[in-house]
Amino acid sequence: MELCSYKTYGLVDDFIHIKPHTKLVGQILVASMVTFLGFRLHWFSSLTVDTTLTIVWIVGIINAFNLIDNMDGLCAGVGFIAASYLALLYTGILPEAALVSMVIAGALAAFLFYNFNPASIFMGDCGSLFIGFILSMLCLYYPEAGAANAMSLYAVPVMILMVPVLDTSMVTLIRILSGRKASVGGKDHTSHRLVIMGLSEKGAVLFLYGIGAISGMAALFVSKSDTLTSPAVIIPLVLSIILMGIYLSQIRIYPEKEFSALRGKSYTPVLIELTYKRQLMLVILDFCLIAFAYYLSYRLRFDSNEFPVYFKVFLHSLPAVIACKFVAFFVIGIYRGVWGYLSTNDILVYLKASSLATILSVVTVTYIYRFEAFSKGIFVIDWFLTTGVLLGSRVSFMLFSDTMKRKTLAGKTVLIHGAGRGGEILLREILNNKRLKIKPVGFIDDDTLKTGKTLQGYPILGVFKDIESHLDKYKISGMLISFNNKDPQKLKAIKEFCKAKDLFLKQFSVHLEDIDLEV
Repeated sequence: MELCSYKTYGLVDDFIHIKPHTKLVGQILVASMVTFLGFRLHWFSSLTVDTTLTIVWIVGIINAFNLIDNMDGLCAGVGFIAASYLALLYTGILPEAALVSMVIAGALAAFLFYNFNPASIFMGDCGSLFIGFILSMLCLYYPEAGAANAMSLYAVPVMILMVPVLDTSMVTLIRILSGRKASVGGKDHTSHRLVIMGLSEKGAVLFLYGIGAISGMAALFVSKSDTLTSPAVIIPLVLSIILMGIYLSQIRIYPEKEFSALRGKSYTPVLIELTYKRQLMLVILDFCLIAFAYYLSYRLRFDSNEFPVYFKVFLHSLPAVIACKFVAFFVIGIYRGVWGYLSTNDILVYLKASSLATILSVVTVTYIYRFEAFSKGIFVIDWFLTTGVLLGSRVSFMLFSDTMKRKTLAGKTVLIHGAGRGGEILLREILNNKRLKIKPVGFIDDDTLKTGKTLQGYPILGVFKDIESHLDKYKISGMLISFNNKDPQKLKAIKEFCKAKDLFLKQFSVHLEDIDLEV
C-alpha cells in the first residue's frame, strides 16, 4: 500500500511541480505511516528516539537518491548495487526481503541498460523517490536478520547506502556553511566535483559505482563479523570517506567564497588555523591512524580465539603507545613540513619518526608493564603499519593536489620543446601557476631515444620534425622552448615553423638578477 502511494506521489510530482516543503510534508507522512506499522531501525532502546530517527532515516534516504539523480545512470546504478547487496544480505535469512531486493535489483539493471550514459530514458522523481523509499525500507529489515554484533546494527545500513549518504551529507553541510539554501539544486554534488577534477561524466558515475561496491562488500563482511573484528574494516573505510569528502569539498564550484557563513565570526581565526594551516587536522588524523595501526597489529598477530584475551592488553597499553608515538613525531618534526609536499628527505623523516616511536613504545611498555603478556611481533607489525599509514596519508594529499592541478588546467594548448631538466621545471611552473593560462599536451625533444616515454606524466611525442602531425590532433596554439641552447640554426627553424603555422612562441628561462641596494 505504502509503495503504491509513494510511486503515485512521485509520478504526480513529475507532472505537477510540487513545492519542496510540500514534498517534505508528504515524505514525513509516509515515513510516519511506516513507523506506525512497526518498522524501526532499532538503534536506540528509547522508542521515541528510535521512531524519530527512523522517520529521519526514511526521509533522508528518499531525498538522497533524488539528489544523486543528476547524471545518466548514477541513481539507477547506485540503487542496483545497494539492492544487490541487500539481496545477498537477506538470502537464506529473510526470504521476503531478499525477494523484494532481487526484484528491485533486476528492475534497476534493466532500466540501467537504457539509462546509462548516453541515456535514452530518464528516471525523474517518479523513479528516484521510489528507489530511495524502497531501499530505506529494506534496510529496516536488517535487525530482523540477526545482526552479528551491535556495531553492525548501525554500520551495515549506512555502508550499503554509502554513496547517497555521503553525497547528501557533504552537499547539505557545504551549502549551509556557504550561506546557500540546502533545498535549492546546484552543480555542487559529488559527481559534479569529480567532473571538475577532470573525470568524464561516465567516469564520475563509474567511480561512485566503485565506492558503492567497496562499501557494500565491507558491509557484508561486518554483518558476519564480531565486534572485535569489525573495526578492521569500518575504521579505514570511514577514514577514506572522510578524506575524500575533505578533498572534494576544497573544489571551488561557485564564484562567491565558500563557507561564507563561517567568515567574520569571533571563532574564524581558530577555524583558519584548523583548516588552512592544517597541522591540528593532521594531528587528529594521525591519532586515528596510530590507534588503528596498533589495533590492526593485534588483529593480525592473534587468531579469533586468542584475540579476545589480548584485546584487554591492547586497551590498557593503547594510551601509552599513542603518547609515545606523538612524542616521537614532535621530536623528529613531522609536523614542520608543508601540506601537500613530500620529498625524499620528508620520507626519511617519517621513517625516523616511526622507528623512534616504536622504540619509545617498547621501552614504555617494558617499564610500565614489564612486557608481560606482550608479543614482540606486535611492535614489528605495528612499525610497518604505522609507517605505511603515515606515508600513505601524506602521499594521498600530494597526489590529490597534483591531480587537481593537472585536471583543472585550462588555457591555450601548447607543446614544450625540450624534455630535460628545463622542461620539467617549466611543467611544474605551469601546474603551480594557473595565471599563465597554459595547458601543455606533451613534449618534443631532439633525442629520439626519449620518444614514447613520459615526463611527469606527459608524453614525449617525438622530435621536432614530428610536430606537424600533432597540431590538428591536439589543437596546438603555441610552443614553449624550455632549453637554454642558443643554437641560431635550431632557433631559426623553430621560429619559421611557428610563423608558418600561426603558432605563438615563448622561451622559458630561470635566472637571478642583481638588485641595486641603493635606495
